[in-house]
Amino acid sequence: MAQEFDYIIIGAGSAGNVLAARLTEDADVTVLLLEAGGPDYRLDFRTQMPAALAYPLQGTRYNWAYKTDPEPYMNHRCMDCGRGKGLGGSSLINGMCYIRGNAMDYDHWAKRPGLENWSYLDCLPYFRKAETRDIGPNDYHGGDGPVWVTTPKSGNNVLFHAMVEASVQAGYPRTEDLNGYRQEGFGPMDRTVTPQGRRSSTARGYLDQARQRSNLTIVTHALTDRILFSGKRAVGVAYLHEDEPKQAHARHEVLLCSGAIASPQILQRSGVGPADLLRSLDIALVHHLPGVGANLQDHLEMYIQYECKQPVSLSPALKLHNQPKIGLEWLIFGTGLGASNHFEAGGFIRSEDEFEWPNLQYHFLPVAVNYNGSNPIKTHSFQAHVGSMRSPSRGRIHLRSKDPRQHPSILFNYMSQEQDWREFRSAIRITRDIFRQKALAPYVGRAISPDADLTTDTELDAFVRAHAETAYHPSCSNQMGNHEMCVVDGQGRVHGLDGLRVIDASIMPQVVTGNLNAPTIMIAEKLADVIRNRSPLQRSIATYYQANGAPARRIG
Repeated sequence: MAQEFDYIIIGAGSAGNVLAARLTEDADVTVLLLEAGGPDYRLDFRTQMPAALAYPLQGTRYNWAYKTDPEPYMNHRCMDCGRGKGLGGSSLINGMCYIRGNAMDYDHWAKRPGLENWSYLDCLPYFRKAETRDIGPNDYHGGDGPVWVTTPKSGNNVLFHAMVEASVQAGYPRTEDLNGYRQEGFGPMDRTVTPQGRRSSTARGYLDQARQRSNLTIVTHALTDRILFSGKRAVGVAYLHEDEPKQAHARHEVLLCSGAIASPQILQRSGVGPADLLRSLDIALVHHLPGVGANLQDHLEMYIQYECKQPVSLSPALKLHNQPKIGLEWLIFGTGLGASNHFEAGGFIRSEDEFEWPNLQYHFLPVAVNYNGSNPIKTHSFQAHVGSMRSPSRGRIHLRSKDPRQHPSILFNYMSQEQDWREFRSAIRITRDIFRQKALAPYVGRAISPDADLTTDTELDAFVRAHAETAYHPSCSNQMGNHEMCVVDGQGRVHGLDGLRVIDASIMPQVVTGNLNAPTIMIAEKLADVIRNRSPLQRSIATYYQANGAPARRIG
């Protein structure tokens, strides 16, 4: 006989672990948490050492390693779409950049019918609730939440300070907190790392608080096949536990938290989605919902790479003979190069005055290497990651078969709109201008990529098609709202069905201006209160910057 619980949570990632911890604070509520991956071993340096962030993306132990279909505007490349697999989900393999998005992202969500309580000031209390910031709380930051957030220290790599100073010299504002009063500008970038130099995933933060509770059952290596329905009500989950079929029943609700790629798959396998697609796969239709898997969005980025004229980059740390010492210091003391993700400075700017809030994001890295650790430059070097934030391009996710082991058809349609090309050309030219400033003059050597000779629109476009890569921020594939292509309402409830919510990055109506881990945690914190019938946290009265027609760049 199937086991029965009050709630079944599918996916122990950035959202699922929040819900598991919050719902089981009520001792009379039972929760089953299903995770298709395995445990997050505390002694596995690949997931616990911040500087080792490239390792979990290599292979499939912690990474679903999805690939897109040939992208028609990107030289028909099949591009990476890495997603976390294991307790912690993508918070187990991400770059640990703590970025919440811009206040205007949420205010624009709240302008949509049914999403009025998703404004920035409604969301800010939940960002604060989730966080413990190492330098203490204020109007924007929390001091006693499950996720540790650490700030860059003044003694970090000189290239970070030079990059920020050069950006200011190029006419862009400085900001002391990319998650505070003003996101727009360049400054230090916080990270989800503990003061002891360990990754602060949701498994470490939230699940560690809850895993010993008798009312929480965690099952790893549990691959969800489909959600079970009685009529239009979700009543349970069918899953494979180490390839053996199992079922569990939910007295109250099934909470789908498998992310922007897997959540649409599970809905479609369960008979919820575009009717024509499901019929073509011989899946019995439970409910026609054409928005399932539609509206797919991501952030695309480029690496702008230069040789460094002084021996101050992290290039020596990539050499095998230097890594045992770095690893030993991290293991024993939690300090040194191993204790940082090395994305310690960055920024958000508007490339043109027409944008109301920043449309480009920068991450600075004091070594030239691909995000997944491939193609490291052997000389001293550094790079800027830069990409657009709110592309108008839209993609989709379609199931290929009823087999839960088979990956879906993923198409982002990257760079399908003219705005995309304008933004990426601007990004290259702006970055080159920043790197020509006085503050970086002692360090900037030969341009590695793109070559300095590439200057025309046609040449820059060709570089983007050949070299731009995902920033690993898929989202919006089960969008929240009330129009016909929306999948869930403002409380995460699936339209037309009972007993089923989707709570993860897939329900964002539009991708936020920045990284996705912190916003996904916020969404789960906010909806946990809804599920528990608790009053929402009091709306914040903090002030925040709006450009209101100010020029995108100061001249002179």
